[in-house]
Amino acid sequence: MDQTENPSLNQSSLTQSILALVELMRRLRDPVSGCPWDVTQTFETIAPYTIEEAYEVADAIGRKDMPHLREELGDLLFQVVFHSRIAEESGHFTLEEVVTGLVDKMTRRHPHVFGDQPRHSAEDQPASWEAIKEAERKAKAAKGESILDAVPIASPALMRAEKLTKAAGKIGFDWPDVERVLEKLDEERAELAEAVAGKNEDEILDEMGDLLFVCANIARKLKVSPEEALRRANEKFVRRFRFVEEGAKAAGRPCSLEELESFWQDAKRAEKG
Repeated sequence: MDQTENPSLNQSSLTQSILALVELMRRLRDPVSGCPWDVTQTFETIAPYTIEEAYEVADAIGRKDMPHLREELGDLLFQVVFHSRIAEESGHFTLEEVVTGLVDKMTRRHPHVFGDQPRHSAEDQPASWEAIKEAERKAKAAKGESILDAVPIASPALMRAEKLTKAAGKIGFDWPDVERVLEKLDEERAELAEAVAGKNEDEILDEMGDLLFVCANIARKLKVSPEEALRRANEKFVRRFRFVEEGAKAAGRPCSLEELESFWQDAKRAEKG
């Protein structure tokens, strides 16, 4: 029988699976009989693995590898249970509170589904979502929190730069148009060139950061994800460099930079048709 025809059977099976996972985590963290490695872990030591698992989920999606995606989603869920177990042991919160808080938040942010507000189209929904989040941010600001506090410090730097400029823009601290940001890009490029000429490593690092920060801001103004744009650029580089490698291998000898560049241009022309 197809389990989708019997919701109660699905619910029972899901409950048992989640409880089995919670019990598995409890046993792994048992200070007497648990795994020595798992027992010694903390929020801080586990956080890098959590980020890594999230990227592996994204990678499986990009590859359209559904068996791999199922596995990676399981690994990511394990991270949630792991952090929740550490928090419970410290008396902070439980996995149940994590789930309950999530359900409450999603219910609050979807009044058109769970409340009496009119239903939005897919195009209008992001604006409604942002309006609700903005109200939540204002409530936090009233408590003395910065509008930038909501941007996770552990986010990838390029993504965080985009979110920081977006958050600052909510109180009017923003360039009026992308042309002004492009002017800023020219300014930062010139400052980087000056730092390079001066061979000051600290200044080079600072100016390189400023240049990347402005690039992230340009992407936001153009409604482009800088993370996605760079990811696509990375994959494009990989494709073209493999073409270069094949050309160098076919040559059967060390190639000059000019020859390698020629292979690169061949790769570009091949991609264009």
